[in-house]
Amino acid sequence: MKILLYAHGGSKNHGCEAIVRSTKLLLTVADHITLLSYNPDEDLYYKLDNLVDIYREINPVKKNNVDFICAYIEQKLFKNYHRMDALQHKEAIEKLEDGYDYALFIGGDNYCYSDVKNYAYINQYVRKKVRKTVLWGCSVEPELCKDKTIKKDIEKYTFILARESISYKALKEINSNTYLLPDPAFFLPKEEVNIPEGFIPNETIGINLSPLIFKYGNECNILNSFKKLIDYILFNSKDQVALIPHVVWHHNNDQKVLYTLYEKYKDNDRVLLINDHNCMQQKFIISQCKRFVGARTHSTIAAYSTCVPTLVVGYSVKAKGIAKDLFGNIDNYVLPVQNIADSDQLTEKYKWLVEHEEEIKSKLLQKSLEMKELENEYNKLF
Repeated sequence: MKILLYAHGGSKNHGCEAIVRSTKLLLTVADHITLLSYNPDEDLYYKLDNLVDIYREINPVKKNNVDFICAYIEQKLFKNYHRMDALQHKEAIEKLEDGYDYALFIGGDNYCYSDVKNYAYINQYVRKKVRKTVLWGCSVEPELCKDKTIKKDIEKYTFILARESISYKALKEINSNTYLLPDPAFFLPKEEVNIPEGFIPNETIGINLSPLIFKYGNECNILNSFKKLIDYILFNSKDQVALIPHVVWHHNNDQKVLYTLYEKYKDNDRVLLINDHNCMQQKFIISQCKRFVGARTHSTIAAYSTCVPTLVVGYSVKAKGIAKDLFGNIDNYVLPVQNIADSDQLTEKYKWLVEHEEEIKSKLLQKSLEMKELENEYNKLF
């Protein structure tokens, strides 16, 4: 079986990298997997070429042809730039050799955002080359599913794999061939790496902060909340604090915002700024944490899947859905970034995490055992 993976942003987003690695691991039915990537140089840097064939998905748009003229007219007259955006993908898709059985759209959270109509056009090109398309390991914003263009696009997938129940419910109403299974990254293996000096296993609190959440909440309130949390940990325990990035794109870089936090504590040897690693190595580092507070979805999946008590600073349906499926509710496990109005809220949620950590560990262990039994279910979909 030949499988194509597309809508992959690049491995400097270690969530994207984790989906590719874990999908390759899970799909034993696949004889050959090809990856179309927006940033293949990143994938080569993190050695994904050891697992899959990699080709560039984004290319300059060729002008002076019928497709370009139609897209240009739509953009100028009707302010519809989605067709023009999709043309960046067309050449790479059309150059693919024939014979792929399935194409998996692996941009897991792409349908969580408001501007997703370009995927309908991209999928038209893909469906001309590959008979069956799959929306893979996804979350969707239910409100977006009401849009006619997006709804029609979702209807055309051969089947859909939703990674949490909120999205599953919304998608099932549109496409009956929708299934609920955990995000593939729950099955990502750890890769042991040297732990940075000062990082004490099981005595270090991991913290991930993303600049992306500033789009959804007040930046000043968010930063003050994290600083107050770190102050609380330092003054009320002997634990270390490790600031751990999970996306290092230059335009969307966790390292940059974590350094803003680190500046306040750089003379304190109990606060560490962790360097970039591949997703398996970052998962290993996160697994060594006593507790974890994270904004990036796949940083929290790395923690959940290694039974580390975790508080999520979330901004979309994916954080709520995953926590709901693990714990039965979101109240104490997710702090929506939109709700952060003062600097005490994050610390109060963290205190609850500390008080209930043994119960949380037990729940996560039970869930990990249940997920282990689902490992072969992914192949049965094909």
